[in-house]
Amino acid sequence: MRRLYVLGIASVAAPLLVHYATPVVNDVSTPLQAQAAPAVDNRNVPVVPFDSTDPLKLPPRMNLGEVLSVAVNSKGTIIVLNHPGTATSGPLYGNATTNLLEFDVTGKYVGEVGQGVYGLGYAHSVRFDKYDNLWTVDKGTNSVVKFSPGPAWHVLLNLGRRPEGYDSWRYERPTQAEARPGEGNFNGATDVAWDSDDNIYVSDGYVNSRIAKFDKRGNWIKSWGQNGRGGDHANENPGNINNPHNISIDAQNNVYVADRGNRRIQVFDRDGNFKKFIFQNAPYDKNHHPTLAAKPASPPDESAPWALCITRGNPQYLFSIDSEPGRLYKMTLPEGKIVGMLGISGHDVGQFNWPHGLACPDENTVLVADMNNWRVQKITLKSAGAKPTTTSSR
Repeated sequence: MRRLYVLGIASVAAPLLVHYATPVVNDVSTPLQAQAAPAVDNRNVPVVPFDSTDPLKLPPRMNLGEVLSVAVNSKGTIIVLNHPGTATSGPLYGNATTNLLEFDVTGKYVGEVGQGVYGLGYAHSVRFDKYDNLWTVDKGTNSVVKFSPGPAWHVLLNLGRRPEGYDSWRYERPTQAEARPGEGNFNGATDVAWDSDDNIYVSDGYVNSRIAKFDKRGNWIKSWGQNGRGGDHANENPGNINNPHNISIDAQNNVYVADRGNRRIQVFDRDGNFKKFIFQNAPYDKNHHPTLAAKPASPPDESAPWALCITRGNPQYLFSIDSEPGRLYKMTLPEGKIVGMLGISGHDVGQFNWPHGLACPDENTVLVADMNNWRVQKITLKSAGAKPTTTSSR
């Protein structure tokens, strides 16, 4: 049986608990010029229980590989971005690998989406827009693809351009000079979001470290941001981005960018004017050993946001997750106040091993693409004082 655990800041094998915290937020009145703001006290955060269940019913003999992203539409359809790899061709390094797997509202497997689509090679993110169109962002092919709602899943729009087979002698990524901002090309794109006018925003990404904006028909508008450090405590140089790993937009058109390499969330308006920083700086056990790395000699106070999602409805909440210490955070919008957190890195139920994508259909339900545990976890936040429940086996 899959058991539910409560994970405190330093606990690993207790029943799963959610911790609530609040970030430091710096407001600015002019674009890309930070001002000091009073710090929010994150030293004492309440704990709320949660359940972890497996929402997917895989057919016999079917297994997942690295699960990079998960999306849920208005009908409850689940799309899982899976990297299955292959044992029948090589090389192992540089192997193209992407499945888009469809599950119905009950978690039953339906089939694969987008087989043979030219823009799929090493996809990084999947999202549903408000019309239930499915979008994929592929950092390998440098493409963003829009599919119509299911069951047809037809390609409607392609942004960017995959390097063609003729250029296969070049294994390195395009340089920044070859994928210049303003030309509609991407360089390791990671995620996509939309504002209230259906303008498209792409976090671009592992090389360009910028945000690219298009209108709803895919016409180029502008970009902002550049690669750079955020300072020793992540509170310097607004507009400098070190891998915008995820992006979300709220109902007021605030743009939230997971600046993973700089250990902060940057908030912009939809013209790219910087508004504030949000930090994940609640206390944690710095002696906890990471799942896939040596314990750092001097662990930072701020953790790196890996994935974001914003709930539907009113009020909206922002969920964010880190790989270390491996916690899921619930925040108010637009303030960015952390009102809850849960989890710890590890391999057990309710623990995370490089959590890479989030979907949050409501304020108490989050699906986590638990990448290196090769699974999707459904996290259900419970009221204070609730007891953990036993869940079905994986």
